[in-house]
Amino acid sequence: MNEELDVGALSRRYGPMVLRRCRRLLRSHEEALDACQDVFLRVVERRDRLDAQYPSSLLYRIATNVCLNRLRDRARHPEDANDERLEAIARVEEPGAGSHARLLLDWLFARHPESTRTIAVLHYVDGLTLAQVAAECGMSVSGVRKRLSRLRQDMPI
Repeated sequence: MNEELDVGALSRRYGPMVLRRCRRLLRSHEEALDACQDVFLRVVERRDRLDAQYPSSLLYRIATNVCLNRLRDRARHPEDANDERLEAIARVEEPGAGSHARLLLDWLFARHPESTRTIAVLHYVDGLTLAQVAAECGMSVSGVRKRLSRLRQDMPI
């Protein structure tokens, strides 16, 4: 392990710079926060191979690559209109609407494996990214994406 590389100190010192870079590229504060965490996670994972001689340049380059990957993924897999419908159902607060939403969700989830329900809750309710859901469920990102896609296809219009 590279003992010179104190990730906590790097995060405290360069975290705001990394967050600004991510926010500028992604144009979303929430997604920038996720990307910023991914940057420092990559540093932790690869710290034995990284050269810490110029940490700001290193972190800037990692942040740029993480954000460009996210933008590429976003372009390849644009959000579906049914995502909004599922999120609305998950966040319903109107009296009486909960029972209608519950019936719709019960009908929808009865057609899919139990693990799909877990994936949907982690993504739509808890707000985890596809990569985070995949890690939590022990699946690939494409597997999670396929499950959510099948779930959206079964949504009544």
